[in-house]
Amino acid sequence: MGGMTNRLRQIADAVRAAGEMSVADLAELTSASEMTVRRDLEALAAQGVLERFRGGARSLLLRGEETPFALRAGDGAERKRRLAAEVAGLIADGEAVVVDGGTTCLEVARALRGRRLTAMPLSLHSANALAGGGRVTLLLPGGEARPGELGLVGPLAEASLAALRFDTAVIGCCGLTAADGLTAYDLPEAAVKRAAIRAARRVVAVTEGAKLTRTALAHVADASDLDLVVTDDTAPEEARAALAAAGTVVRVAGDAGEAVSAGDAGR
Repeated sequence: MGGMTNRLRQIADAVRAAGEMSVADLAELTSASEMTVRRDLEALAAQGVLERFRGGARSLLLRGEETPFALRAGDGAERKRRLAAEVAGLIADGEAVVVDGGTTCLEVARALRGRRLTAMPLSLHSANALAGGGRVTLLLPGGEARPGELGLVGPLAEASLAALRFDTAVIGCCGLTAADGLTAYDLPEAAVKRAAIRAARRVVAVTEGAKLTRTALAHVADASDLDLVVTDDTAPEEARAALAAAGTVVRVAGDAGEAVSAGDAGR
């Protein structure tokens, strides 16, 4: 499965970079048969990544759009599990928690399965991970489930969040910097993230270190609105220090509980 996912990503990236490509060129690029490439193109077309035409495909993704969920799910899996374990360790039994969509927050949902919690997942992937988890009281929001991502967005999702008050919101990031705050790739996703943040007493953002140098299109929250940022050791030191100086606490998964805050950011 890993080889197929890598090939799908290779094809998606090549078609996005070129705009469109032929089956023959993609077969040469991937060292796969044209029949295999055609099957891959069908799978990518079903995810809305590209559209087929006779003998090839053209990209439906703009350069600024996020790679589809199915292609991100295997990326840095071990790192995401470490981040998820760190976040799960911050949540006490008995808490009410809202868990964002995305591949990293899916690992958080898996890490919380079986805990004595009330949890509202904001994607059907995370809902599935938490379902049947023994002592978890599972609350489902309304909303429109987006293809592939299966994140729940729109007025029903926002209204569900507005009606509740959570102890902790676990929020994923498309980008996070001190200057631009937490950002998302599109407006509906950003609106649901903002509603989750408003509904929670404590906000924990969780992200791989690479995203601490990125800014996406839609602003969600300022860095100072985040109580805690959980990241990994790939996060650049200057980005961590800038976030801490902007008013949040930065915790690096696996750092024996050490956290960077505004008080020691300049040391």
